[in-house]
Amino acid sequence: MAILALHAAATGMTALSTKLDVTANNLANVNTDGFKGSRVNFQDLLYVEKSQPGVENANGDQRPMGTYVGLGVKTSGTQLDFRQGPVIATDRELDIMIEGDGFFQIQVGADEAPNGIAYTRAGNFTTNENGEIVLATDTGRRLEPVITIPNNVDGISISIDGRVSVLQPGATQPSEIGQIQIADFANPSGLKQIGENLYIETAATGPALTGEPAQQQFGGLRQGLLEGSNVDPTMELISLIRTQRAFEMNSQSIRTADEVLRQVAALRQ
Repeated sequence: MAILALHAAATGMTALSTKLDVTANNLANVNTDGFKGSRVNFQDLLYVEKSQPGVENANGDQRPMGTYVGLGVKTSGTQLDFRQGPVIATDRELDIMIEGDGFFQIQVGADEAPNGIAYTRAGNFTTNENGEIVLATDTGRRLEPVITIPNNVDGISISIDGRVSVLQPGATQPSEIGQIQIADFANPSGLKQIGENLYIETAATGPALTGEPAQQQFGGLRQGLLEGSNVDPTMELISLIRTQRAFEMNSQSIRTADEVLRQVAALRQ
């Protein structure tokens, strides 16, 4: 009956509405440093079985196929895309890019994340009133482990393996003051997004693996560079058009099914 068509088309419009929301968020963050775009994955729903394949008919022959009518679609999840974003040169001493795999570790409240640690790919750092390296956001969350830059230094250098050194006034050689460590996960797509360009660990990610940059599976650090958003505006606009067209087709299915039901109802008059 056309009632199944109404239900299937309605689920399609609901799923496409979610896709539209995700695409709009991707486009809104096209200039957000370190942002990783998401895509929506879909899966079909249950099927009404009207006849089974392989069943013998009156002549002893088997049906070569069955008859199944699907009940629509649903979103199975949103999947993060962790491909490397474009390189943006800034020449700022506390702008740091991870070239390869890994996340910066950021201190958050114990009630916000396990062990009070969140993770980010954004490397736009600055210092707070105590000289501690923090994210350049309105919350100013600290980098973990905490590294404090002394006052009135003549320069800051960060090596590919995360060693932070400063040149003190009157000194001829820089002195090391800390080591940046980064983290990675077996399944980074399982990270939970909490805003502020931050992710937190979940059961799906597995435990965080931490270590020095440019060692083992971890990417290296590049000072004076930022990783831009990996959102491709052209592809997102194409996705918007496809979503709109699919939404229109599903709405047309609803109108057609409604007209069929009207005609069925009119047969009784």
